[in-house]
Amino acid sequence: MSVRRLAKEQPASFAFSKATKAKCDWWIAKYPADRGQSAVIPVLWLVQKQEGWVSEPAIRAIAALLGMPYIRVLEVATFYTMFMLEPVGSAALIQVCGTTPCMLRGAGELMDVCKKKIGPKDTLSADGRFTWQEVECLGACANAPMAQINDYYFEDLTADSMAKIIDDFAAGKKPKPGSRVGRTSSEPEGGALTLTDPKIYDGSAGKKIKKLPNSDPVTA
Repeated sequence: MSVRRLAKEQPASFAFSKATKAKCDWWIAKYPADRGQSAVIPVLWLVQKQEGWVSEPAIRAIAALLGMPYIRVLEVATFYTMFMLEPVGSAALIQVCGTTPCMLRGAGELMDVCKKKIGPKDTLSADGRFTWQEVECLGACANAPMAQINDYYFEDLTADSMAKIIDDFAAGKKPKPGSRVGRTSSEPEGGALTLTDPKIYDGSAGKKIKKLPNSDPVTA
């Protein structure tokens, strides 16, 4: 496992926005007064949502806010791969799953599209709008190949659909997340094949129970 490091170039300072600070305070208040440091992960996430990534000055500001050593916050930020330690694309951060099910279903072709349209992986594009990464399993194996783009899953992808998604983000559009073949959740392509009787779900197939078993009060 490679060591994750902070970006070489850092901003001069960081400041919580009013909205971010209010959300941080809400999370901190969820814990006892002497356990506010437990909010470090949600606070890091809120900072990332504000800035797009977690800078070194931001880590120092979080440490001061939570009253914990800087190195403790740095340990958390560098351990969890969900925290971006250098600037990422302002339009889209594309994380292509490269684990076995996705790779067998064409993840390599998706990565080729990303290389062609964006550039090398883990590198901010020349216009600053895109970053793409290869990541490990994102848990949507039945809908492979797939990618997480910003906060959402895009599933059942092909090289063509990935190219279209990137073009849409480049044009300022917001492509709809989800399956590119129209399936819902992880049902089979074309629709569910089992448990299709609506009576299963509307309660009409249930039998009324006059008395629950073992419901009589216990007597001595």
